[in-house]
Amino acid sequence: MLVFDDSALVIEDVVDVAYQRKESCLSGAPDFVKKINKGAEFLDDLLKEEGVIYGVTTGYGDSCTTHIPMDLVSELPKHLYTFHGCGLGAEFSAPIGRAVLAVRLVSLAKGFSGVSYGLLEQLMLLLRQDIIPIIPEEGSVGASGDLTPLSYVAAVLCGEREVYYQGQRRETKGVFRELKIEPVHLRPKEGLALMNGTAVMTALACVAYERTSYLAQLATRITSLMTVAIHGNAHHFDELLFSVKPHPGQQKIAAWLREDLHAGEPTRNPDRLQDRYSLRCAPHVIGVVADSFPWWRQFIENELNSANDNPIIDGEGGHVLHGGHFYGGHIAYVMDSMKNTVANVADLLDRQMAQLVDPKFNNGLPANLSGAPKDRAAINHGFKAVQIGMSAWTAEALKLTMPASVFSRSTECHNQDKVSMGTIAARDCLRILQLTEQVAAAALLAACQGVELRAQAGDGEYALTGGMQETLSQVREEFAFLKEDRALEKELRKMIDQIQSQHWQLFE
Repeated sequence: MLVFDDSALVIEDVVDVAYQRKESCLSGAPDFVKKINKGAEFLDDLLKEEGVIYGVTTGYGDSCTTHIPMDLVSELPKHLYTFHGCGLGAEFSAPIGRAVLAVRLVSLAKGFSGVSYGLLEQLMLLLRQDIIPIIPEEGSVGASGDLTPLSYVAAVLCGEREVYYQGQRRETKGVFRELKIEPVHLRPKEGLALMNGTAVMTALACVAYERTSYLAQLATRITSLMTVAIHGNAHHFDELLFSVKPHPGQQKIAAWLREDLHAGEPTRNPDRLQDRYSLRCAPHVIGVVADSFPWWRQFIENELNSANDNPIIDGEGGHVLHGGHFYGGHIAYVMDSMKNTVANVADLLDRQMAQLVDPKFNNGLPANLSGAPKDRAAINHGFKAVQIGMSAWTAEALKLTMPASVFSRSTECHNQDKVSMGTIAARDCLRILQLTEQVAAAALLAACQGVELRAQAGDGEYALTGGMQETLSQVREEFAFLKEDRALEKELRKMIDQIQSQHWQLFE
């Protein structure tokens, strides 16, 4: 059971909630409840004294000079989430929606947002009943936080807009009526506290981090299989060789390749001392990903465990602190970096594939990895079209690597005149991950085909052991050797699903 209180969570906690791997609950500890309510009570006292509070007794953003009469203060939060209900584009999936709820809950549970404990209870109720806000992907510039997408969370808490419930798209009010859930009436600061933060981009970053972690392992295993299929040289991953360039992540990738390939055995292609870069430099490409994980984690988890709205409410000390903690610059930087390294992995696998299908470079394998017998070889084309597809997916991934964070736009009457673009960077990263997982699915099928073609040719030296044999066996349980041309779309889609669900255990 994952307990939400004011303690820190890690990336894996958010992903566990997103994919329902772990149940969660809200702490009911008296000290925690008191800490949360202290901020709301402090704001109540300020209102009684007719104090000026941004977003409570003033308008929002550039409208902060607009005075809100006391008889209208209670209506202001509804107007905030209502006029921000203009998101467009595709809609985030239910797992992403769960991650968004979890991340926003973590931030509000720090106790510096001036919200009531009852609001946290309603957020947790959505998670526990799996009532997930349907959130459009487009409309956030990443400062003042994820205003437009988070308006859909605020509206759902109040019984409005639409949700995913029991696998269906439903109107929130109908689900609440069915489950006898009372919509909340947002207190003066609660609309702003829900919306003025980095929860969407941070949720996307958590999901992207986990997918990238698995991708690094998968790309390493594919490289091992490619090396065997192409008659590559395992000496390229020698331990002494890598000791003189001591990037720890790069060394880890090389160690995994040695584990698979039993580096130290005689070279399998004595006529070629050095393989082409897409094999020889694989640890250097995938290693950039592996060496980035520590600082990516630091940035993401610091943002995850921060109070990142505005103003910050210090209920204990009695302060209202106006600042810019909604700014998503750290997440934007991580996502712009991650998408670059992931796209490079796509390019690496695409170049390996180009060698594998080409008889000029694949050391004796049939063109396009065709498994057809000689009397049918003329009309069979193997992985020809798959390789074209991989090139297309890779090109699209590479095209999306332009940093989103450098495209700040001045918005909202130049109040938001420098913004992070963190949510766009995160969406780009997830799109690049999707494309790279497509590349990896095709590369894995092709590498297994290449290895089996070697075995069929009677090359006993290429009998696999350990992790590579396990991967080949697992692939063959569901994906047949390509002997006669067949449409591979359904198999590729199934392979992508298995990659995204981390179906196979790869390296320890």
